[in-house]
Amino acid sequence: MKKEYHLILSSNSPRRKELLAGLDLDFEIRVLSGVSECYPPDLPVDEIAEYIAKEKAEAYRSGLNGDNLVITADTVVVLGDKVLGKPRTLDEAKDMLRMLSGRTHRVVTGVCLSTADKQRSFSVVTEVTFKTLSDVEIDYYVEKYKPLDKAGAYGIQEWIGYVGVTSIRGSYFNVMGLPVQRIYDELQNF
Repeated sequence: MKKEYHLILSSNSPRRKELLAGLDLDFEIRVLSGVSECYPPDLPVDEIAEYIAKEKAEAYRSGLNGDNLVITADTVVVLGDKVLGKPRTLDEAKDMLRMLSGRTHRVVTGVCLSTADKQRSFSVVTEVTFKTLSDVEIDYYVEKYKPLDKAGAYGIQEWIGYVGVTSIRGSYFNVMGLPVQRIYDELQNF
């Protein structure tokens, strides 16, 4: 890959850091605090993640040097027309997992690649189907793992993904929070 840009990943997510590192690219982590993750209430649900990624990118653009390229991202879980973000409480996490149980949902990750004078954004959608989860399985996962920092209250790479996910249509890594194959292609053509 061309080394004309100094890559910056704007995320505290250990999963996103691990995934981007898997591309064997040099990058730094730079996170601004207080960046809004709000979106217009009438925005179509499949456009929310990309909208938020673009909003995050705007917070960085004025501070970018000529060779800096910042990668911003946001992931949402969509069940029907309902967006499941990060749960605020363990009870809310359990409720989300009950909603996902036995059903297929969409994981949408919006990504924005930005320099001081150029920007490209896109979304990647993956369909995930869960088996019917028992209350014992849901309780075990919520008590043993940390679902409060994950959209939809689950990490596919954790126990609940091992025992609960029956099918995936699309990018597995997108469900983890960063569609690295698409990012790699977009960086090649940026």
